[in-house]
Formats: sequence, structure tokens, C-alpha cells
Amino acid sequence: MPKPKSMAARVTRAIDATVLFAGKAVAWLILPMVLSLVWEVTARYGFNAPTEWAYDMTFMLYGTFFMLGSAWTLQCGGHIRTDSFYSKWSKRTQARVDLVCYLVFFFPAIAIFAWLGWEYFLKSYGQNERIVTSPWLPIVWPFKFVMPLSAALLLLQGVSEFIRCWRRAFGASGGEVEGDPPRTDGEVTT
Repeated sequence: MPKPKSMAARVTRAIDATVLFAGKAVAWLILPMVLSLVWEVTARYGFNAPTEWAYDMTFMLYGTFFMLGSAWTLQCGGHIRTDSFYSKWSKRTQARVDLVCYLVFFFPAIAIFAWLGWEYFLKSYGQNERIVTSPWLPIVWPFKFVMPLSAALLLLQGVSEFIRCWRRAFGASGGEVEGDPPRTDGEVTT
């Protein structure tokens, strides 16, 4: 792929590469999650010896997998979009609508999520919080750190999408943007 010439294209490419790396790294969490489920089912039903840790491990890994993968999903265009009208609009009009939605809905909501997630994590970390409903009593603050980390990745990818939409909405190319990843909404490219 040729090197992008504009600063905006270089910024979006760098952000996209960061989010893609994080998404692919987090995708590997599916393995320990599945292994802990298999272990629990085998131990419980094969040997009548259920574990204390498998349920907690599974829901923490799944939550981490789900939350940290959201920025990569945004990059791939995989989030739900009601496009009754949207799909019929030009790329330039779509980009202008997206810009308004990013400014009015996305950035404020993710900023609040980041702030509240950080507060939630700090409180948990300060108390060395544990899951008291589990006999295993795992510490929970690493799991709660996933919330502000997810928000940071989403904000980064949101900035990349916003820049891309701005260039599509107001650029001279009629909606095509230099440095765009080759994708269609909903299609994952690697």
C-alpha cells in the first residue's frame, strides 16, 4: 500500500494500525476463555469436581474480549447501523451525517464512559476489590481497568473515523479519501 501524503492520512493510518494491533491481540483471549469453559465442563460433568475459578475467569475474559474489541469493530464498520436512508445517500452526505453523529453522540458518550470507567477502576484499585460472590475471591481491578482502556481505544478510533469523515465530507475528491483502508462496512479486512 502506498505511503499516504497528507498529515491527516498519516494520522488515521497510525491510529488504525494501533487499533488493529490491539484488536488482533485481544482476539487471542478467546483461547483461554474457551479452554477454561472446556476445563470446567469436563471437571464438573466428567469427574464431578467443579472448579471455583472457571466461571469468574470466563466472564472476565469475555467482558475483556468484548470491550477491547469494540474499537476494532468500529474500524471495520461492524457496529449496527440503521441505514434505511443512509445507504441511499452519497458518500459526501453520509460523511456529513457521520460528522454530526460523532460530535453530538459518540465523543460525549465515550468521554463520559472513559471518565466514569476511570473513577470506577480507581476506586476498585484503591480498595483492592475482590468478587465476594465467588469462593475464589479474584481481584477485580484489572478487569475494571478494561473500561477506561476500551474508552481510550474507542476515542482514538473515533478520532480516526472523524478525520476520515471530514476529508470525505469536505475534500475535493468527491467522497474518496487517500489512506482509507480497503473495506466495505461490515467486512473485516486484515
